[in-house]
Amino acid sequence: MRLIIISLCLIFAAVPANAVEDVKGKVLFIRHALAPGMGDPGNFKVNDCSTQRNLDERGRQQSRNIGTFIKSQFVNWSHPIYTSQWCRCRETAELMNIGPVEDFLGLNSFFTKPGKKGVYLNALEAKLAGLPRDGGLVIMVTHQVTISAITGRGVGSGQGVLFDLATGTSEPITLPSYKNL
Repeated sequence: MRLIIISLCLIFAAVPANAVEDVKGKVLFIRHALAPGMGDPGNFKVNDCSTQRNLDERGRQQSRNIGTFIKSQFVNWSHPIYTSQWCRCRETAELMNIGPVEDFLGLNSFFTKPGKKGVYLNALEAKLAGLPRDGGLVIMVTHQVTISAITGRGVGSGQGVLFDLATGTSEPITLPSYKNL
């Protein structure tokens, strides 16, 4: 138990004190937690997790730690938690255990499907345009290519970007890393 408490303290100590300020009218984009490898196998099927790159145990623990962090740092987030249909994103969102999870096509990866980029990003941009600028934080779990396309920022596994709906600006936010697990 003592080791767990020390580990959590070390994880959260890496988060800057000012990382979470006013989140009204913002979206927290989170890249799925650690899923070793790159891309997906050639036999990928969105409805079959056995054909996908998935979270490992460190990624699962990282997801739980991200949920604990969010519960401790944010008091006003919207529900549901939106997620890509990919299993690694859905599992990240579910293991965060911070509310209901809803698949959203606009968060899907186009890394190996460049022909889908416009479809996915148009859906995401329409969703973002319809969100209230004075509402609670919206949390979206997705892929690096999607976060980069919307915010212009790259992120590592399980890391996040806080996106301001009114200004279109973004800032990285440090979330618990798998590297300490």
